[in-house]
Amino acid sequence: MTEPSIAICVVTYNSADLIEEFVGSLAAGAIGTDWHLVVADNASADGTIAELERWAPDATVVEVGENRGYAAGVNAAVRAAGPRDAYLIVNADVRLGAGCLAVLYARLSPEVGIAVPRLLDAEGELIWSLRREPTLARAWADALVGAERVGASPVFGEIVTDRRLYDAARSTDWAEGSTQLVSSACWAACGDWDESYFLYSEETEFDLRARDLGFATWYEPRATAIHLEGGSADSPRQWSLLVANRVRLFRARNGPAATAVFWLATVVRESTRTLLGKRASRAAIQDLLSPRRLRQTRSPEWLGGVRV
Repeated sequence: MTEPSIAICVVTYNSADLIEEFVGSLAAGAIGTDWHLVVADNASADGTIAELERWAPDATVVEVGENRGYAAGVNAAVRAAGPRDAYLIVNADVRLGAGCLAVLYARLSPEVGIAVPRLLDAEGELIWSLRREPTLARAWADALVGAERVGASPVFGEIVTDRRLYDAARSTDWAEGSTQLVSSACWAACGDWDESYFLYSEETEFDLRARDLGFATWYEPRATAIHLEGGSADSPRQWSLLVANRVRLFRARNGPAATAVFWLATVVRESTRTLLGKRASRAAIQDLLSPRRLRQTRSPEWLGGVRV
């Protein structure tokens, strides 16, 4: 039986300290597939390219030349990979579990365009990686009660926090974007990831766009991966961009009146967190209250304009 041809597509940006362990997990994680590593580097200045040459000399490395954002890196890597059966979009801070890729690939079908694994953190604890589509009810429940508290409710929870729902395979509206296997048919139908988000919400937009076109996102708990996770919630710049992009995504899928209500719920949420002393939320509030900032093109310059 012919093994599926899969491109493992990773975007790097000052990721030198992650490369050795990331590459080291691929042989076991991708066993049973004909895989090839493709890296798009967004102008790293810390020796990432040298680490790739050392630990993955056979990889295809695309030097983007500037920091154009995560989605742009994903698109560059997929283009460089050429025709494949599927593309694994994966962060450099992910460590694939044994056989992860083959199990995910077996879940792809004409109806399932994206497959995602069970994610654990560095301590082996389950990560709440499954998501429901953002709605007004979910935004207000998050603002007034808290995302984790309402996560067990299919009506009010965007982040799925019912542990039982992580025990069996199921479809999900979207999933956190650190590890997503996309079929070639799904990619061909949906096209590139939306580069205008720069960072955050691009996986949400893609997964929901795929669903609109008839391709489900499927969670498969028999496939596992460790995600070391970054810490955007503690970074004023990254959190502000994440929050602003959530409003932008909602606006793209809903009318102006609904967006105004969603924006208000987001302001209430971030204001509450600001009162609790969250520096990142204070920065997010300043951008939420600036129509100019919300309209500005997302870029490194946008991040640099966050008032911390």
